[in-house]
Amino acid sequence: MSPTKRKQIDPMETAIEAALSPGRFISYNAAWSFVEDVEGVADDISKIIREEPERAARLYELFIAACHEKADEIDDSSGNFGMLVEELFQGWTKARQGANFDADETAISLLSWMEDDPYGFCHDLDREVGKVLDKKGLEAFIRQIRAKLEPAPIQDDEEKRFSDYKSRRWGGVLKTLLAAQRNVDAYIALCDEIGLEAKDCLTLAKIYKSRRRPEDALVWVERGVKIARADSRTSYQEHELSELKRVLLAKIGQVEDALQSAWSEFEAHPSTFTYKELMRYVSPKEKTDWHQKAMAASEKGDLSSQIELWLKHKEYERLVSLLNRTTGDELEDLSHYSTEPLARKLERAHPEISARIYRALCMRIVNAGKSKYYDAALGHIEYAKKCYLKAGLDADWQTVVADVRKKHFRKKGFMAGFENIVADAPRHVEPPFLERAKARWPRKSKRS
Repeated sequence: MSPTKRKQIDPMETAIEAALSPGRFISYNAAWSFVEDVEGVADDISKIIREEPERAARLYELFIAACHEKADEIDDSSGNFGMLVEELFQGWTKARQGANFDADETAISLLSWMEDDPYGFCHDLDREVGKVLDKKGLEAFIRQIRAKLEPAPIQDDEEKRFSDYKSRRWGGVLKTLLAAQRNVDAYIALCDEIGLEAKDCLTLAKIYKSRRRPEDALVWVERGVKIARADSRTSYQEHELSELKRVLLAKIGQVEDALQSAWSEFEAHPSTFTYKELMRYVSPKEKTDWHQKAMAASEKGDLSSQIELWLKHKEYERLVSLLNRTTGDELEDLSHYSTEPLARKLERAHPEISARIYRALCMRIVNAGKSKYYDAALGHIEYAKKCYLKAGLDADWQTVVADVRKKHFRKKGFMAGFENIVADAPRHVEPPFLERAKARWPRKSKRS
């Protein structure tokens, strides 16, 4: 027997290494399936937390470190790998809590990763682990963050700038943790110390709402709206605050005030979203009248929002009237997400309009020179031709043909297919996959 006993390797460690494929670069196209495979190993570790928390914690530590080793070998443009690492930190935290490890040591370790985060895996780590930290762990984490906020002697401007950055960063982390702890008094005190923002008011309002104190929540909503309106960078918070305000007004019986608020927002920005918000506060008996009122008001909206809103609510007369006034250039400026469904919907009843929309969809691609989308452009122009001819607008189609030939004759990758469509040349249809496969196998000669 060997004088030194060889240490047995945990089979989970082998699984981690195999899943991460060290030394192999993972391209963007392969990243999704790669992360799925790695997640499978992470799931296996999560299953042993209850029975073997110490082993699970050790494995998570190895896994997190190994992911950092792998980071330079994967194109993580989608961020899926980074989200996986956040989940590993959550599992590690739960495992340490299950093993009754020291909470302060857990917090210190988390902070060390947040401070030295070359790949951005720990950008929202405070938010993610805040979801799984128990009461003792959350208190320890908050305690360690507070220590980082203690003021230090400042000697020059550079140190002051660093101190301000440090205060903003760790102050934001502390706010996140205090919100998770639902510690309103401490949260407000911290805001008094480092500054109150619109998003802080939203956080406090949500906490008070969850405690069934809508009046107190409304106070914070009003403060938040005032702050948001003074800063153009907080328009999203203003929208959320306004939405929450209406919910709270309805909750305390001021439904009419909530309705008027929703109406004001719809008038200012008519869209499918503000319409839906408006109808939340309209009584069933009044929905028809309010619908008509909203559709009339939406005549002043922007083109893209009008199309989406009117198409969704089958306001076809308004749509046709609008599109008859819309130029080809304006149609080309619209996103295909709104114009494709519109073109399909109007094909039967208004082929002349669908023809113009399909032409715009095609030209949007060709004018931008997006050659990889030429197949889609050809599909659009083929539909345009069918709609022009169906509407009896052969002259309009010939005008389109002449215009395309004049402006895009150099784009050989598009023009060949375009000329085939103009000439009604039969399109080559690729045989089905299985038929192509069968053709590869030579037929056996018949025996004589």
